[in-house]
Amino acid sequence: MKRILILSLALLAAACGRQTPAPLQGYGEADYIYLSSQDAGVVGELFVREGDTVDAGARVFRLDPERLAYGAQSAELQRSAAAAAVRTAQAQATLARRNYARSAQLAERGFYSRARLDADRASLDVANAQLAQARRQAAAAGAETGLAEERLSDLAGTAPAAGTIQQIYHRQGEVVSAGQPIAALLAPENMKVRFFAPEAMLAQLPVGTRVLVSCDGCEQPVEGRVSFVAQEPQFTPPVIYSLDQRDKLVFLVEARFDAATPIRPGMPVDVRLAQ
Repeated sequence: MKRILILSLALLAAACGRQTPAPLQGYGEADYIYLSSQDAGVVGELFVREGDTVDAGARVFRLDPERLAYGAQSAELQRSAAAAAVRTAQAQATLARRNYARSAQLAERGFYSRARLDADRASLDVANAQLAQARRQAAAAGAETGLAEERLSDLAGTAPAAGTIQQIYHRQGEVVSAGQPIAALLAPENMKVRFFAPEAMLAQLPVGTRVLVSCDGCEQPVEGRVSFVAQEPQFTPPVIYSLDQRDKLVFLVEARFDAATPIRPGMPVDVRLAQ
């Protein structure tokens, strides 16, 4: 009985002495979606404010269309002129084909000289070539018109995914260049945490590992999954490693969430392995 009591006390002491592993330190990070226009222009309207929640497809901004509208009108006029040129060339080609057909019949009866028949054939070839050229120009004009209309439609920026407008970089009346961000959107699925793990823990953190993330504003730890582990350390000690220096090697690890979380970019977090 005494031996059992001593063994029980020893196990209890060992359990009390066992410490919970310290959490890994990190912070919230986000992959923002930067909304911009493919053309330069002046910001004509903003339909959102910072902090607004938007649905996918919601309007975010629109550039002033006046400048590009002139280009679209010019392209449409060129397309109409090219279509008229095709009709003219088609009529000339039809006339040349009929003339050549009559000339060939008369030549078979001996009423038409070979030289005149060759001339009519040359006229037909020229008319067909002009028709082909007119059709190519009409196709090019149609493409230019389509491009001009597409550029006009691109002036209206929409949200590609549901999320929150995190920042607006340019306001109404400001000039922006092509591709310059006008607003930043954060979709919930683009939120993540970055933390640092010592080299000895890397074997426990393969991609897909479940982790629990805690923060000061989190009522309960949020579950995430490791999505990235850096191949190189973030801190490099001297070339000759001692055991103490090797403990200073830490590797960047990222984890993402399956649902919306209270964690925000820049927020300090604690990360533990999920049991």
